[in-house]
Amino acid sequence: QLNSAGHLVTVFERDEKVGGLLRFGIPDFKLSMSVIDRKIDLMAKAGIKFVVNAHIGVDINAVQLREDFDVVLLTGGSTVPRDLPVPGRELNGVHFAMEFLGQNNRRANEMDLKTKEIHAKGKNVVVIGGGDTGSDCVGTSNRHKAASITQVEIMPIPPEKRPANMPWPQYPMILRTSTSHEEGVDRHWNILTKEFIGNDKGEVTGLRLADIVWQDAKPGERPSFKEVEGSERVIPCDMAFLAMGFLHPEPTGVLAQLDIALEDRGNVETQGVATNQEGVFAAGDMRTGQSLVVRCINEGRECARAIDDYLMGGTNLEAKADSLMLSA
Repeated sequence: QLNSAGHLVTVFERDEKVGGLLRFGIPDFKLSMSVIDRKIDLMAKAGIKFVVNAHIGVDINAVQLREDFDVVLLTGGSTVPRDLPVPGRELNGVHFAMEFLGQNNRRANEMDLKTKEIHAKGKNVVVIGGGDTGSDCVGTSNRHKAASITQVEIMPIPPEKRPANMPWPQYPMILRTSTSHEEGVDRHWNILTKEFIGNDKGEVTGLRLADIVWQDAKPGERPSFKEVEGSERVIPCDMAFLAMGFLHPEPTGVLAQLDIALEDRGNVETQGVATNQEGVFAAGDMRTGQSLVVRCINEGRECARAIDDYLMGGTNLEAKADSLMLSA
């Protein structure tokens, strides 16, 4: 959008290829990298410059970047994953989901793995988290020929149809069964993960679980749960993937160097899409917290309008398309 308005745009990416979660998060069996490459090639031919292996805040000082450009737009995503601080978390075989998914996309496209290989072949896999990321871990584990795959979620099983308290166009919290689930997985809800159990080699071998019952929350209070007496048990687990969502962007590096204000949840605080620093804007998950790709597209378009207006005193870029958000 900014390029089409006549601005010179440079995109800096810390990995060796651009694409972010589209490239290193969504499994290759769901989104081929050729689709991403085609779009990037079209943008590059249109005049956009892409600089890879450039970690702003580490390889390149963000203050210098601010001096070299008229505007800096922060779109680094929400990359700090939610952890599970229970006994045994440090055992070998317990990984964040993105470590597994990103590496597998690298493997599928003959790229450098960069870290020690994580492969589920012949393993008893447990996926902790019931969302899209957990589903992707299930599908990838199936392709690795895991011995068994169990997916557990602390929340209750969602309804199959849109509940009355989530009318359209709200995004409904309903039960979703993906093609990855259909390929094979044992799914459970209302499950509390209490401990990772390991052997004398420091490897995870089991997972201590318990059933829970959620209590009705009082007004202004968060829901609580109680453990079901006698439900505690240990299941086999040779490899566990934590797929419980993301907390906020990384506060060090670029955000610290530019002294960017953060809101209570740790996301970039903005007025509209403008940060507390003159000429520095933010869009996408870095500003809103983790969300859907379609929302990030809308964020990018709206931010482009704001930046064009900031630079030129007006903008002819297309206004926000409400139907784009409604279609999500």
